[in-house]
Amino acid sequence: MENSIASERIINDLLPQKFGKAGKIWVSILTAICLVGMYAYYRQLRYGLTVTSMRDYVSWGIYISNFVFFVAISLVGSLITAIFRLAGVKWGSPLTRIAEMIAVAAIIFASLIIVVDMGSPERFYNLFIYGRIQSPIIWDVIVIATYFFISILLLYYPLLPDIKILLRLKERTGPRLNKFYSFIGSFWKGTPEQFKLSEKAINILCISIIPVAFTIHTVTSWLFATTYRPGWDSTNFGAYFIAGAFLVGSGAVVVAMYIFRRAYNLEKYITDAHFEKMGRVVVLLSLLYLYFNINEFLTPFFKMKESESGYLNGLFSGDFANVFWFAILTGMILPIIILLFKKGRKPLPMFIVGIMVVVGAWFKRYLIVTPTLLHPFLPMHDVPQSYRHYFPSWEEWAITMGSLAGCLLIITILARIFPVIPIQETITEQHEADEILARRFPIIPIQETIIKQHETAK
Repeated sequence: MENSIASERIINDLLPQKFGKAGKIWVSILTAICLVGMYAYYRQLRYGLTVTSMRDYVSWGIYISNFVFFVAISLVGSLITAIFRLAGVKWGSPLTRIAEMIAVAAIIFASLIIVVDMGSPERFYNLFIYGRIQSPIIWDVIVIATYFFISILLLYYPLLPDIKILLRLKERTGPRLNKFYSFIGSFWKGTPEQFKLSEKAINILCISIIPVAFTIHTVTSWLFATTYRPGWDSTNFGAYFIAGAFLVGSGAVVVAMYIFRRAYNLEKYITDAHFEKMGRVVVLLSLLYLYFNINEFLTPFFKMKESESGYLNGLFSGDFANVFWFAILTGMILPIIILLFKKGRKPLPMFIVGIMVVVGAWFKRYLIVTPTLLHPFLPMHDVPQSYRHYFPSWEEWAITMGSLAGCLLIITILARIFPVIPIQETITEQHEADEILARRFPIIPIQETIIKQHETAK
């Protein structure tokens, strides 16, 4: 009886909630930004890439910076879901669904932004017709597609037990959502055989997604490292990209944890202890990424080759110095200082740190792309002045902001449709915890206790 009451309470707490006034305003703002981005993309399709500020030298610009950022964010699915699950980290269970939603939304827009960067979207078709396996670009297409499908399945399979619960409560979810739930999960009956098969599939996906996640970031780094440019000619790039991706993914989860906790009153499920533990994870990853950054710049700075000097001086004291030091301080050094103290690992400071990490990471990706392209090995001669500088046009900014808003919109819609914390898993863990507590501290009937005390007194 007590288990039944506890289960109903958990279900009531974790059911998807309709948007309130703040939620509707949030969705409206994101939709408006997406529409502006779509209009800017329409202009780009109509007039060509000439509406951007990209030229012969800076031929990637903000689009590829955004691509690398989305790819980095998507790694959070394998970190929180796969690694924590395989390592038996029980405290990470309330965070898995949030991480999976972020991963799916990020990898969708990582794929879309590549098509935007191509200019003419029909060129994407040529990758499959004329693509060569020797090209790192083909490797990137393969691993991104693989990672996308594994991420979708890793979100879908753990949802099936929750969908059965949602189908049972159709009067609360509404007829439209009920039809959708029935379409994607009516076959799930919750039998022991289905649970066993689902658990096996989830474990296989968790094992598979870790090497795929490492591969996608390594291959993305090879797109830069195999291109002969100052700042990219490095064997450090694979580990450098992976460390940065782990950090920004963890920062994104911390931000989402705080927002969902406040918006849906989930303080009982996403507790201060979760922020404390995630704070330890983030500070460790910040130290690791800071190490790779020092390693990345110290060696070429010590040698100071003529080909590298313009690039390095531009970062440390030149045109990009303000952005560079902002990214380093905001994305790594300040988070480390804040999180070393216990008070810094409380929910609100952690939320601020998460935003700092994400913002710093975006600017760090911008710095990976633009300064290098503006400092080629062969100096620029007889080129227009606009070729020597790069600042994104309003169309580029609109498309970039639209993609970021679109990613947030997908996460918001997923949180409206599905529980942000796994319901069935939470119920199971609660029952297991109650059973362990009952075995450790058995409840002895009062009458029996009185009789034993009476016999002892005799």
